[in-house]
Amino acid sequence: MSKKIAVVGGGPGGYTAAFYAADLGMQVTLIDDNVNPGGVCLYVGCIPSKALLHVAALINESDHAKAWGVEFGKPHIDINKLRDFKTNVVNKLTGGLGQLSKQRKVTYIRGKATLLNSTTLSVKRNEGLEEKLSFDNIILATGSRPATIPGLPQSPRIMNSSGALDLPDIPKTLLVVGGGYIGLELGTVYAALGTKVTVVEMLPQIMTGADRDLVAPLQKKLEKAFAAILVNTKVAEMKEVADGIKVRFEGENLAAPEQTFERVLVSVGRKPNTEIPGLENTRVTKTPKGFIEVDLQRRTKDPSIFAIGDIAGEPMLAHKASHEGRVAVEAIAGKKSTFEPRAIPAVVFTDPEIAWCGLTETQAAADGRTVKVARFPWPASGRAVTLDRTDGVTKLVIDPETERILGVGIAGVNAGEMISEGVLAVEMSAVADDLALSIHPHPTLSETVMEAAESYHGVSTHIYRPKK
Repeated sequence: MSKKIAVVGGGPGGYTAAFYAADLGMQVTLIDDNVNPGGVCLYVGCIPSKALLHVAALINESDHAKAWGVEFGKPHIDINKLRDFKTNVVNKLTGGLGQLSKQRKVTYIRGKATLLNSTTLSVKRNEGLEEKLSFDNIILATGSRPATIPGLPQSPRIMNSSGALDLPDIPKTLLVVGGGYIGLELGTVYAALGTKVTVVEMLPQIMTGADRDLVAPLQKKLEKAFAAILVNTKVAEMKEVADGIKVRFEGENLAAPEQTFERVLVSVGRKPNTEIPGLENTRVTKTPKGFIEVDLQRRTKDPSIFAIGDIAGEPMLAHKASHEGRVAVEAIAGKKSTFEPRAIPAVVFTDPEIAWCGLTETQAAADGRTVKVARFPWPASGRAVTLDRTDGVTKLVIDPETERILGVGIAGVNAGEMISEGVLAVEMSAVADDLALSIHPHPTLSETVMEAAESYHGVSTHIYRPKK
């Protein structure tokens, strides 16, 4: 008799777990309130934002083309057609997941689940029918939601990331509260569409936690693209006025402590959806930060229940959730599978992109760990020069004793497409020579990884380092 499992939540972690379990011969029920699987990532997150970022990149590149002697007229933006493009992308991908669900004979229920005990769910379908279902195991994959700032006025002019992706209009001015990756990506979209974007960040720098040399090319570009980037600054007050949202800032050297914006995007992180109905009827426990406690197999304190994705801890990334889903299913199948990645890649899809994996230079310094960093600046890359995009750097974080690659960081065009080589290098315990001796095609941006490895020994072809 095959195992019966329920997956609560249809995002990248949930549907990956459900599909994999079905492939292994289990009887699977997937519960989510959307018409098809996809979750936040496909409906109001990764996918629609990347569709719009692609449009933004096209607008920016067509403007950049003036420097090459190719000039286009000012773009005419049909906001309705742009919105339709984004929606069609979402519908195509989520519809495809719906088809895959049927092909795998996964029972997909649109509704909400309540835990009655460790193996029983009460499921209320969207159409009103409620039923009690029992399973051998339950995988919780309920995701996360945008964090909020208490005390803000209730106004349609104040948006979270989901509201901003709906493209209600193209405002003349937009304040982005929060200098993290979500705010910067959406700010990039609106700036390309013609909005004057201001970013406010209470910490000393944007993209806190990322290595400064990776952030530097992005910050330089955004300082030109945005109206202002205000760091060490906090929002003291917001109130709705006739022509927008009036904001009072507190910080140092503010040219205008009070400004009015047509719209405000609040992007101050995400919170895990761990307020799961009926969780108190199980032995599942939470961490002080509100995440569900899990072991290396993503099993909770209740042996029948697993938790994956954003509710199981940081980083809150779709690809991390998908991998956890596979580990949980293999654990249920009795395989000796654990979630112990050495490198979970992170990508910021701004222009230029930033990507990193494994140990960062910032984390090494915080841990007091001695590392050697090898860098290859993109002005020395033939491919970057042909693209007229030398605003980048590739770096390797290396253990000086073993010469093992501990981390990789890339800033520049298509950094997100290049970071996977770094992930493989870290996971395979590659040493610098493994990358240096792997022949990379010329001329490509991927060569910068090879040349960064060569520079570790001071013999990179395209950069000269005099011997000391």
